[in-house]
Amino acid sequence: MALSDEINSKKEVGSKENKTLLFPFILVTSLFFFWGFVHNLDPILIPHLRNAFNLTDFQSSLIDSSVFIAYFVMALPAGYIMRKYGYKSGIMIGLVLFGIGSILFVPAANSLQYVYFLIALFVIACGLTFLETAANPYVTLLGPAETATKRLNFSQSFNGLAAFIAPAYIGPMILSDKKLSKIQLDAMSPKDVQAYVLGEAASVKMPYLLLGLTILVVAFVFYFTNMPDMKDDDNKEIEGASFLVALKSKHLKWGIIAQFFYVGAQVCVGSFFIKMATSTASIHEDVAAKYLGFFGLAFMVGRFTGTFFMQYIKPVKLLIIYTVITILLSIVAIVGTGMIVIYALIAIAFFMSIMFPTIFSIGIDGLGSNKKIGSSLIVMSIVGGALLPPVLGLISDTTGSIQKGYIVPLICFSVILMFAINGYKTKKA
Repeated sequence: MALSDEINSKKEVGSKENKTLLFPFILVTSLFFFWGFVHNLDPILIPHLRNAFNLTDFQSSLIDSSVFIAYFVMALPAGYIMRKYGYKSGIMIGLVLFGIGSILFVPAANSLQYVYFLIALFVIACGLTFLETAANPYVTLLGPAETATKRLNFSQSFNGLAAFIAPAYIGPMILSDKKLSKIQLDAMSPKDVQAYVLGEAASVKMPYLLLGLTILVVAFVFYFTNMPDMKDDDNKEIEGASFLVALKSKHLKWGIIAQFFYVGAQVCVGSFFIKMATSTASIHEDVAAKYLGFFGLAFMVGRFTGTFFMQYIKPVKLLIIYTVITILLSIVAIVGTGMIVIYALIAIAFFMSIMFPTIFSIGIDGLGSNKKIGSSLIVMSIVGGALLPPVLGLISDTTGSIQKGYIVPLICFSVILMFAINGYKTKKA
């Protein structure tokens, strides 16, 4: 009887603990949707602002650069703040910056200056850095360690849901059918050009204003929600050795490299999707935006199915299989013609969907108390999304072929395959 009572008591404690963690898990998972939503508006912004301000592919790629350079700049400060004050504090700071940056799109549109859009995106991305640095490892802690990777993939699936909704439903609100060539713009009077640019810029106001206000409401909910928080008790000891100890982990070193190239590949494929679709299949941008929605849908479905397959296949083995397939599909996108290119890109979205959370969880595996440091360093590697798209843009501008630029994601997926085959075999720190 005593043993039975003890077992029942443990079950009751476990049940209560699971219920206590459920709402925080749901709340944190919502963050994956919100940052996925704003990230997947970038592929809409790129062709839209390229048309409005008559930008080259390289210049339009600076949209990605302004976003992902923030990850490099803010990842370490974000990690420091969370080591000292905990995950919830980091999430609160991230939400406030996210909301303010979104609202800044209103004055940016009024200014008619491309640089102000880049500044607003940078502020948003600073907020996202805090959110991603906090939410990814936080999700792995909100439950049993043995299901951490599956739990993270589940949460990241809502990032995929946003990848479908943003371009499919918000894209048509931003994109217009008033695309003018440089020759047409040069033939217009300065007053008419200003009116055109003002109209194009104004279409982004309402979506981003509503997004910003929504995010600030979410911040309000987080503030008044009692969430289990974790922070390091002995900060001085950890600050003195954490980076050195963390970087001894070959898991982490491989994870940083792989995540750099993965994010670069994801941003390249997604951000230039509309340009690829209009160039290879000769369809209009508004139609291409709908296919971009299917790109996001494939990404979402890939996350959910990937999470399901991980019940039967080890995550690293699934990563190997999926990476090989993305390499083959990248080759098809480079040499193919017509709709086959669009279908190949949509298929890439499906198979690259598990890569970020899987690389992330493998990268921080075995770090113990240095997990927050490792998380910050891997988030810093997201700078690949700032540095690699301009390379693709330069190749496109130089060769006159956007397809040739897609050799960049092909190389990226090859590096990830090396990580999947070799990186996970290393010993833990």
